[in-house]
Amino acid sequence: MIHPEWSYRAVIYEMNVRQMTPEGTLRAAASKLPFLKELGVDAVWLMPVYPIGRESRKGALGSYYSIRDYCAVNPEMGTLEDFDAFVEEAHRLGLKVLLDWVANHTSRDARWLTEKPASWYERDSSGVAAVPWDWTDTAKLNYANHEVWEGQAEAMMFWIREHGVDGFRCDMAMLVPVAFWNETARRLRALKPDLFLLAEAEERNLFDEGAFDACYAWEMHHLLNDVAQQRTRVTALRDYLYADLDRYPEWALRLAFTSNHDENSWNGTEFSRMGAAREIMTLFTFVVPRGLPLIYTGQEVGYDHSFSFFDRDPIPSDRYRVNEYTHFYRRLSELRHSHAALASGGRGGELTEIRNNAEDCLMILVREDGGDRVIAVMNLSPYTIQCDYYTGIYAGMYRDAFTGCPREFRGRVEEVMAPWSYRLLIK
Repeated sequence: MIHPEWSYRAVIYEMNVRQMTPEGTLRAAASKLPFLKELGVDAVWLMPVYPIGRESRKGALGSYYSIRDYCAVNPEMGTLEDFDAFVEEAHRLGLKVLLDWVANHTSRDARWLTEKPASWYERDSSGVAAVPWDWTDTAKLNYANHEVWEGQAEAMMFWIREHGVDGFRCDMAMLVPVAFWNETARRLRALKPDLFLLAEAEERNLFDEGAFDACYAWEMHHLLNDVAQQRTRVTALRDYLYADLDRYPEWALRLAFTSNHDENSWNGTEFSRMGAAREIMTLFTFVVPRGLPLIYTGQEVGYDHSFSFFDRDPIPSDRYRVNEYTHFYRRLSELRHSHAALASGGRGGELTEIRNNAEDCLMILVREDGGDRVIAVMNLSPYTIQCDYYTGIYAGMYRDAFTGCPREFRGRVEEVMAPWSYRLLIK
């Protein structure tokens, strides 16, 4: 499968418009786009910006994922004109815009519940629209009715055709039939050939007919948390990486992250979950083969706070400024853009390792493409370790990616590495 050209070395940013600024509006969020461009972001994924249902609403403002109208903007965030201005500014800066798409359900007072036939929804024995899982503020759509497929496709085309979006992040994509995604992806790409589709799922069949460009790497994310908390060792992460090579097509992109809106609000920030391992785990998401790295709102300034999911809880203005976290993400983004070896989606270097004496702690990952080579030497443990390994065919002079200093990487290497320490060597 051929992806949009921009996506092979892309860095994705998940924008929580409600919490991004004190105003919580699209207009205010648009003012942050130059900051994100400087950060090295390639595409901005907007969490749902649609009107939110009021029936069984949770919290003061409700869940972003309880959608009343697929073809409108939440008035708390602005207007369709404000949305268009956001997209226009993003495109002026060379950024792509991805919309969050929720195909499985609507709110319990959605327009479709009154405007469409009853058969558009799954219903209980009394005829009331069914509640999926424990999401009591939502109503489950009925994908046995092909008219629902048509309604979803038409709504998605509205945002492409009328408002210039570049793709969609598809919420809980495994909860609706894969045949729907296959059919709808073909229709959307006929309208926009370079459309980008990201699935919040890991099911292998989502790629069988090329519906999606990318899917979540949830299992890897949980392993990163487990390694950080020492519930497991690096050997489990290594086993996962090799097994994952056989699970998906070579071209499939995998969203790699240390945080997102679910993790942040329900399980804590990367600071609380990963502690001192936060930085090296972030580095890992940028160098792992097939990875499509994600930055979530606030990470770019090191904002250590779990956002309220159903209420306003914005980043204070004085906290949103360039700092050491910004510089770290900016450098990682620069490296991804400038090194062909770090590309994904069937390009760049596949998984190669330099074996060592401490493989329950130490991973030495090599990515190579032609004359471009990146070596990540990572102590993924809370222990000081005595390293011992041979550089072999990868011997030579390199530059340290963060200091710019020359580094000799040759012959037998014996060195002490501090807990959670790393070196990134480029050639």
